[in-house]
Order: sequence, then structure tokens, then C-alpha cells
Amino acid sequence: MRPYIQILLLSIVCILNNQCHSNSQNSASKTPKHEAKKEHVKKLNSNRPNLNISLFLDLSDRISPSKHPNQTMEYYQRDLGYISSIATAFNVHIRNKKIIQMNDRMQVFFDPPPSNPKINGLAKKLKIELTKENVTREILSTITSNYKNFSKQIYELAITDNKYIGSDIWRFFKSNANTYCIKDGYRNVLIIFTDGYVYHKDTRLREGNKRSYLTTKVIESLGLNTSNWKHELTAKEYGFLAPTNGLSELEVLVLGINPSRNNPYEEDVIKAYWENWLKEMGVQKFLLRTTDLPSNLDEVIQNFLLHS
Repeated sequence: MRPYIQILLLSIVCILNNQCHSNSQNSASKTPKHEAKKEHVKKLNSNRPNLNISLFLDLSDRISPSKHPNQTMEYYQRDLGYISSIATAFNVHIRNKKIIQMNDRMQVFFDPPPSNPKINGLAKKLKIELTKENVTREILSTITSNYKNFSKQIYELAITDNKYIGSDIWRFFKSNANTYCIKDGYRNVLIIFTDGYVYHKDTRLREGNKRSYLTTKVIESLGLNTSNWKHELTAKEYGFLAPTNGLSELEVLVLGINPSRNNPYEEDVIKAYWENWLKEMGVQKFLLRTTDLPSNLDEVIQNFLLHS
């Protein structure tokens, strides 16, 4: 082949290559940003039960930054991490369902209700009811971020108010758990954020060795601060008063148990009280977790909500 013909052919090839490369770049630049990266969603069985999640937030002084000055992470920040994991799990659950099967709920409760209207307004924004009629791509994309942001605002308002109205877990079980947290046709899950101690100034009941409250002072006064605690608790039938016994359709996840370090057996005592209490109220499935970094409890929360 003559040299000038070779040069001509090489020139044509180079021109064509440059045009292809330019077209490829233009095509990439026209690709919408939201299409450039597909969101990865964990794949689960699509034939999933309807999920009804209730979050009970303890806004007592347990969340006060001044009460835990030596913590590497503020107590309320741990709560926010757990809430983020819960919202993420709910989102994954929803995205693995067929639209026609969608009928899922998530909401936040307090007892007593905060007097600050802003907190109550934010709680309303956290009430989610998804059905095949109202679910949209936009709603799905904002569930996790809304729960993160609005929950953070609730905690910040409670801390700023500095009133710490307390948390009446015993009365919530008595008056509201059955009505608010159990719906027919759902897998009902109540998630309680608490340090494990149960106390409210307006609910201090006692019948024999059963009480509506538990504090460090009570544990100490009952002699449950020695290695013999289990025998004492069983023999004398110490425990919580059961305000109801109709919670067989409710699963309970307790997060944030934070026992005093002055008693090496305090965690065991608190968990024993809760275990006996939940069983007596009819709860068949529950999990109690001591406070930990959100990254450590994320898998626990995901497994409880998505694989049960």
C-alpha cells in the first residue's frame, strides 16, 4: 500500500475515534444525576407481613447532657442513632413489598405527652401510614431523613426546655399499649427507649413485693446488690406490678438499658424485672439491650425488625 494512502486511512480512523469519544462524553453528561447511581436496597422476601412500629421515647432527665458528663457520646445521640437504624429498617421493609400489599405504619409516643406544642407537632410529622393508594417514590426517599431530623429536633427541644417531664412507662402499658400499639392484621412492634429504670412521680404503686417502679435505691433496699440477688428475687417474688395481660400480639424491643456501675449485678436485676414483667403481660417475643454505640446495635435492630 502506498504511504500516502496509509496516512489517509489513519487520519480517518483517528477522526472517527474522537467523534465516538465526544459522543460518549456528551451522552454521560446528559444522564440525570439520580440515574447515575442506583440506590442499593437489601433484598428480602417480598411476601412480608404488614409492619406496625411504635417508638416510645423517654424524655426524662436520662437524656440530659449534664447527667452523663463523662460519656464519649451524649445519651440522646445514641437514641438518635438507634432511631436512624429503625427508620432504615422500616424503609428496607417497605421497598421489599409489592405496592398492592403495602399497608404499613410507624409512629412515636410519649407518656405523659410533652407540654411543648412544637414537640407534639414534630411527633405528628413522624406518624407514617403507607398504603398502596398514598405511597410515592418521594415519600420513600424521605422516611429515614425525616425520622433523623425531626427526632433530633424533639430531643433538642426537650433538652433546651430543661423540664424533663419524665417517662411513665408503667402507665403507658396500662392505658395505651393495647389501644395504640396493636392493630389487627399487622406485626406489631413496640420499641422502648429507656435506661431500664421505671419511675414516675405520679405512678408509685405497691402491692406486697410488687411495685410499679424500679430505681437504684429500690434495688439496694431489697438486697439485690449481691451475688445472691437471683435467689432473693425469686424467693420473695420481687417484680413489677402487671398493669395488663393482653399483649400476646405485641413484640417489644428495649434499647438503652444503662445500669449503675456501683452494683455489678444491677444490669442482671433490671433485665430480670423486665423479662418477668413482659411475660406476665403476655408478651411472647422481646429483646432487651444495654446501651451501646449505634453502630454496634444497628445489626441487632435490623435483624429484629427485618428477619423475625
